[in-house]
Amino acid sequence: MALLAIDKGELYYEVSGKADGYPVLLFAPGFLSSRIERWRSNPSNPGVPQAWRDPAPVLEPHFRVISLDVRNAGQSWADIGPDYDWASYTADHLKLLKHLGIGRCHVMGGCIGVSFALALEETAPGTVSAQVLQNPIGLSDTNRAVVDEEVEQWAEKVGQRPEVDKALLKAAGERMFATDFIFSVTRQFTGRCNVPSLLMPGDDTMHPVTVSADLERLTKAEVIAPWKGPDYRDMAIERTRDFLLAHTPKVSA
Repeated sequence: MALLAIDKGELYYEVSGKADGYPVLLFAPGFLSSRIERWRSNPSNPGVPQAWRDPAPVLEPHFRVISLDVRNAGQSWADIGPDYDWASYTADHLKLLKHLGIGRCHVMGGCIGVSFALALEETAPGTVSAQVLQNPIGLSDTNRAVVDEEVEQWAEKVGQRPEVDKALLKAAGERMFATDFIFSVTRQFTGRCNVPSLLMPGDDTMHPVTVSADLERLTKAEVIAPWKGPDYRDMAIERTRDFLLAHTPKVSA
């Protein structure tokens, strides 16, 4: 168990795999409740395997793998202040990388993890050497009510802590998801982002086909489709491993 002090909070993280391997930072699925266990299981479907493979065991023989519970999810927590936004999360992620002595890394994000990954590269260009974008969330013409419901559920859970100002919490959720696309960055930035990308497209209400289509076009990503379920998830994670290995910077002699 490892905890990193962040601004008015603590970040839970785990490091596994090759101690001298090239680093891979994993952002788990789960919306704003993104935490390590969500790679393996969904609390709303106990005992039912996820439609994807947990990437850590497949990547650990080749890479130094960093996993985390994002702020106010799992074992991580942070104050809800008036400026709480995507930048708050990105500051945590950069602090974790600095704490571990990492200046550059690969990133894999599932669901909201795609938003965290792209925000990291926008804030600190050159940090991400290759990215795997799995099942990205985003806004479509028909899912605003579902997105708002997810925000409300997160706020209800975090708001159970007695020290949390519920008005600031509500404002934070509204502010973070007031925009379109994948919420954390614009299409304009994504079109300028030249990080090698591998995309596993979304195909449901919270992970719209249209958002993945935009990501594919803007990032010129390689695409795995289909990739979910028992018939495809082994192939998808093996291709993920091979993609990251192919884009790992060579160490000069």
